[in-house]
Amino acid sequence: MLTILHRFSFLILFFCVSCCASVKENAERQDSQVLKDLKVLSSDEYEGRKTGTAGAEKAAAFIADRFKSLDLEHFPQGEDYIQTFQFDDKEGTSYSGKNIIGYIPGKLKEVLVISAHYDHLGKVGDSIYNGADDNASGIAALLQFAAYFSENKPNFTIVFAAFDAEEMGLRGAKAFVENPPIRLDQIKLNINMDMISHNDKNELYVCGTYKYPQLRRYVEDIKDEVKVKLLLGHDDPSTGHDDWTNQSDQGAFNAKDIPFLYFGVEDHKDYHQPSDTYENINPTFYVEAVDAILNVIRNIDNKFSSQIQIDKNKVM
Repeated sequence: MLTILHRFSFLILFFCVSCCASVKENAERQDSQVLKDLKVLSSDEYEGRKTGTAGAEKAAAFIADRFKSLDLEHFPQGEDYIQTFQFDDKEGTSYSGKNIIGYIPGKLKEVLVISAHYDHLGKVGDSIYNGADDNASGIAALLQFAAYFSENKPNFTIVFAAFDAEEMGLRGAKAFVENPPIRLDQIKLNINMDMISHNDKNELYVCGTYKYPQLRRYVEDIKDEVKVKLLLGHDDPSTGHDDWTNQSDQGAFNAKDIPFLYFGVEDHKDYHQPSDTYENINPTFYVEAVDAILNVIRNIDNKFSSQIQIDKNKVM
């Protein structure tokens, strides 16, 4: 009897250890992938990803291929996930930009748009502005979230938007909201990421709750569950340049009165410098920042979507 009991106990212990090891290995694989993607996109091979260059074309193809491998759906006007747009810069030079847009259908028609820009400053003379933090970090996180929700069906329909030409005046995001693949009134929230991998104080700012205080709870709910310091701020219009509301792609959504949450770090010595390379990010901070943002998104997908469903039932 004791022998059978001991064997049974051993099997339970083995099963628990195996499960824990499997979860840990899966997390490590995900961490490895997000760092690998950041490293690839910020490598010299992509030549700083300036809009209209071969490096930007290569980055667009990389993202579109990943969307395809994850079986994301694409909109009819976006062949192979790519939606082109035209614009002129301040000097009158014409450019053709490329947004990469895919989506995962949810249980609701209401939409979350998760976004990040993939362009950067390109080459200046002999220097390559790789843009590891700005913003290969946001794109690698976006790909991580697309992988997660492709395996875990969301409540909201989630649109994943990799925007071009942010560095030239939020051009890709503006093109998206001016010619949206879905009705703007379906978009309940934009979650934007721009510079999330380089901070020595373990601080990640969340901008947007000043104008949209109803979003505060979705961040505060999970603050104690994550390893980075999630700080609300940089969104008070009275603070001038310290107000980030319109300083990245969320600004295009804000202009259409679409609520937003923007995740980013404060400027650092490598901001818009050739030294913004993979070697100068904070890998541990970055992985934990990606995890924190995913936790916020999951919280929104669970609780915010439930509130929308309740409100619909009240109307009915």
